[in-house]
Amino acid sequence: MAERFANRGLLGELAAEFAGTLILILFGVGVVAQVVGGGIGDHDSIAWAWGLAVVLGVYTASRLSGAHLNPAVTVALAVFKGFSWRKVLPYALAQTLGAFLAALIVRWNYSEVLAKVDPGHTVKTQGVFSTLPGNGTLPVHMWGGFRDQIIGTAILLFLILAVTDVRNSAPLANLAPFIVGLIVVAIGMAWGTNAGYAINPARDFGPRLASFLTGYGSAWRDQYGDLYFWVPIVAPVIGGIIGAGLYQLLVDRFLPREGAPEPGRTPPPADYEAAAASR
Repeated sequence: MAERFANRGLLGELAAEFAGTLILILFGVGVVAQVVGGGIGDHDSIAWAWGLAVVLGVYTASRLSGAHLNPAVTVALAVFKGFSWRKVLPYALAQTLGAFLAALIVRWNYSEVLAKVDPGHTVKTQGVFSTLPGNGTLPVHMWGGFRDQIIGTAILLFLILAVTDVRNSAPLANLAPFIVGLIVVAIGMAWGTNAGYAINPARDFGPRLASFLTGYGSAWRDQYGDLYFWVPIVAPVIGGIIGAGLYQLLVDRFLPREGAPEPGRTPPPADYEAAAASR
């Protein structure tokens, strides 16, 4: 009986990760398609929409799964915060599947305008779905993108742990998703030039696969012809571990040890805790 309920619990967590990442990509990839295909908006609208996409995705999934929405987050929490290693691969698959389906929806909805702007479905609009070094135009190559993704994801994980640590000055009134969204906006505005700030293997690979299956034959390569798809997968995982490790080294170990929620999960609302304690 206990095993059956545990399996149902994991199923709910995976459904939440799928749904949260679906929401994330619907808005994130959608805004890039609008800017590139329709000429409506600019870099700032992309940065803000991605940040809001994170907010909405986190609110969708946080109660059930902790709203990782990113394999780099899941791996870092497993390495440093005791998140179950047996859940890492299922979480990553659910996140990637959600990103893949969302990208297919965006690809379908924006098919006419993308075909108008780029009839051959080339690198010109490939960046709508997946990232490229130098955003496909600037003189940045594969290893520059690799370096950039390590740094950007390290910043992301360091700050996510800082603002969600209940032993630190965590935002109250369930505002943590807004702050995490602002972190992504800031990364987009400060670290978006060299590699398009994927900072999330699922966010990049799912849409990349969707674009490849719908006409983007060059999806696995960058504008120089180099095999690039692995960079936004491997580098964010490395960066996430580095960022989480730095938080552990510089902040976490100095904080007082008080009651904390299950690793990788958000704390329940205070009224829920009070009700549970009264039973």
